[in-house]
Amino acid sequence: MNNEFLKFFCFTLVFGILGCGFPKEVENIDLTELTITNIHDAYKNDTYNSQELVAAYIEQIEKFDKNINSISIINPEALFIAKTLDEEYKKTNILRPLHGIPLIVKDNINTKGLPSTGGSLALKDFIPKEDAFIIDKLVKAGAVIIAKSNMAEWAFSPKHTESSTKGTTRNPYNLDYVPAGSSGGTAASIASNFGTIGLGTDTGNSIRGPSSHNALVGFRTTIGLISREGIIPLILRNDVVGPMCRTVEDATKVMEIMVGYDANDAVTKYSEGNIRNNYTQFLQKDGLKGTRIGVLSELIDKDSDKEVITLFENALLDMKALGAQIVDSVKIPGFSSLKENQWCIEFRKDVESYLAKYVKNDSVKTLEDIIRIGSKSKYATDRLQFFSTNQGRMKNPEIECLDPFTDIRRIAFREAIEKRMDELQLDAIIYPTWNNKPARIDLFNEEYKGDNSQIIAPHTGQPAFTVPMGYTTGNLPAGIQFLGRMFDEPTLIKLAYSYEQGTQHRKPPVLN
Repeated sequence: MNNEFLKFFCFTLVFGILGCGFPKEVENIDLTELTITNIHDAYKNDTYNSQELVAAYIEQIEKFDKNINSISIINPEALFIAKTLDEEYKKTNILRPLHGIPLIVKDNINTKGLPSTGGSLALKDFIPKEDAFIIDKLVKAGAVIIAKSNMAEWAFSPKHTESSTKGTTRNPYNLDYVPAGSSGGTAASIASNFGTIGLGTDTGNSIRGPSSHNALVGFRTTIGLISREGIIPLILRNDVVGPMCRTVEDATKVMEIMVGYDANDAVTKYSEGNIRNNYTQFLQKDGLKGTRIGVLSELIDKDSDKEVITLFENALLDMKALGAQIVDSVKIPGFSSLKENQWCIEFRKDVESYLAKYVKNDSVKTLEDIIRIGSKSKYATDRLQFFSTNQGRMKNPEIECLDPFTDIRRIAFREAIEKRMDELQLDAIIYPTWNNKPARIDLFNEEYKGDNSQIIAPHTGQPAFTVPMGYTTGNLPAGIQFLGRMFDEPTLIKLAYSYEQGTQHRKPPVLN
């Protein structure tokens, strides 16, 4: 479905045949950095409605995404859904939590009636019959899925965002650079104001890395807090799904909708008793005041970019000014050995289970089928071959690969970190999300370095949030990461919000 047809469909068919009436001049809606609160205030004041907002975002995508290549498909039903929500609001005068809020969804998350391809040729024609668990919750809260976003094929690459279905996504802040991977499409699109809120998935880096590279807030929550049902897995024992937004407040509001037990994702049983009914109460501007923040300097190596480290040092000064006590050079006993041998290769098992449950296509049942169908991406092709011949833990294969609540190596790693946090009375541990600048598109393999997101949270299961901390030469964003205790999202929200509000580093890219 090409852009011209989509334009015709959205504006002629939806507004004409369905009798929506043409919207106000959509260019009168300033989309720059809109938040959920801004939009709901506009709805209440009748400044514009959801149909007009969705139409404006679609125009924004069609005007500016040609160079960025962040969107895989615009939802042809988006305007109709918005119309329905507008009519509901007229009748009830009640706004649901995400009423009429345009949402961009990564292309590995099942969305009813829209392709969910994982960026692959094997699933290029797969259209789920049902929404993923979290999509159902977001839609019921009033979100409008405006588009699906491009991604690194099968979510393999933390380095760049390249798929067989859409090609390569570029960083809107500097088109010569990567947006990171694998949720680079969501990151680039939300940074570019193509939608209000976004979703990514994170196996080791893929929410926090792209968020850092695109001056966004990215939440990797505690494993078990949010269901992964209906999402194409990479390594399910590590996978999470979470918000990628322009503000901590919006990310918190999206997260709040998604949390909860799901019988179809067994690890969510650990969230019972650990969920708050209201997470927005922790959006406190003075949230850093009186806190103790530990710097995990062990993650900052000699190859770290000097500009990034200067931004990080400035962030420490900002936190001090905002009332935090900074504990320098935190050491985790046994850190270097505990972080090793944590990865388990389970792509075959996980993806074949997904194919059997959701795709149900006799020609796409196994990893060998995926390899036979092929890929346009050399990176993805190489990873598929690797996963076809490797499985389990690379060292000490006798140690069972389990979730973070039952895997002995994961538990030992987490306990060492949380014990040290307790000893030093730390509210959180911080470090640069990446020690280095984004890589150039043409040199993503050679210049991929400094990715700190892979090291702790995916294995321990702990929550880790990234927030913008400034820009380096070339207008390239950098992020700072807050690591917390299991299910202690409230503390991370307070810290991240206070730092964000006290520094205001986020700025939109200049689009051409």
